[in-house]
Amino acid sequence: MTGSSPVDVLVVGGGPVGLGCALYAARQGLTVQVLEPRSGPVDKACGEGLMPGGVAALAELGVEPDGHAFRGIRYLGPTASAVADFRAGAGLGVRRTELQGRLSAQVARAGVEVLPLALDGLDQHADRVEVRTHGLHGTTGPTLAARHVLAADGLHSPTRRLLRLDHPVGGRPRFGQRQHFRIAPWSDHVDVLWGARAEAYVTPVADDVVGVAVLSDHRAPFAEHLTGFRPLLERLTGCEAVSPVAGAGPLRQRSRRRTAGRVLLVGDAAGYVDALTGEGISLGLAQARAAVAALLAGRPSQYERGWLAATWRCSALTAALRQSTRPRLVRRALVPAAAAAPWVFSAAVNELGRAA
Repeated sequence: MTGSSPVDVLVVGGGPVGLGCALYAARQGLTVQVLEPRSGPVDKACGEGLMPGGVAALAELGVEPDGHAFRGIRYLGPTASAVADFRAGAGLGVRRTELQGRLSAQVARAGVEVLPLALDGLDQHADRVEVRTHGLHGTTGPTLAARHVLAADGLHSPTRRLLRLDHPVGGRPRFGQRQHFRIAPWSDHVDVLWGARAEAYVTPVADDVVGVAVLSDHRAPFAEHLTGFRPLLERLTGCEAVSPVAGAGPLRQRSRRRTAGRVLLVGDAAGYVDALTGEGISLGLAQARAAVAALLAGRPSQYERGWLAATWRCSALTAALRQSTRPRLVRRALVPAAAAAPWVFSAAVNELGRAA
């Protein structure tokens, strides 16, 4: 409540990146609270592929989720393919609910309090941030005090909006959908299939389950999108769907900056360009570590440099492709280009794989 001693860090959002923020901060001896109004692991549309850097970062935090290892990334087009294996260890396909559950358990072991509240507003002062809250059903919650706030409240971050840090994004909006199917993985890579109007990402997440995500600027039902990937559709025909279709978007979100006084934006809240290889969680953990390092240094604004260092690999590759004014031409050209220059494709994937 207002008037009590502020905690060092208040994390807004109890998804994987927010929980990662909490663990990094607690391990540095900071007092931490997390705001998350939803109970239990929360599922959402996500590629669910952890790059090797993300797997290593989780292990350092004592988190080793169950999943299915993969060797690298494979791009598949109608007439060409390209494969890049990781040099820094395996990636891991993990159900998002499994990952969040393991992180939540580790946060509880660290003694971090997770409050069933959502941010309602905030006021910054010279030495603290006062955060107004509400419960899941709109009931008024307490006003909390923290020396700093790490906002990891997702793609459409309420904190980013409150701080007026949203940045307009051009181009057609893109949307994602994901569903899981009961079938043994047929590839030891994350397969990225490039179609005429969409991309499909196939990630092995268990010995008998794959996750299929589709990204596109063309809005259509998930089943309709799958018809654009005939070999994939044939594999999945007759397979049991073991999760409902989940959707997310518009995916492209930007922030004018990542810091505003004592508040730092982390993960998708800091801006998002849909990734070509599914490294969102790995990038979010790298940003979480950079944010906590800036707080420990007593210079929150230093996080801007840390954020750039954590994300430049992904931004350099995806921005060039996704901000193209002719995305369908890019889809037709990308796989043949990667196949023709496999050393370039491999180097790019391994740079991305180092995230976190």
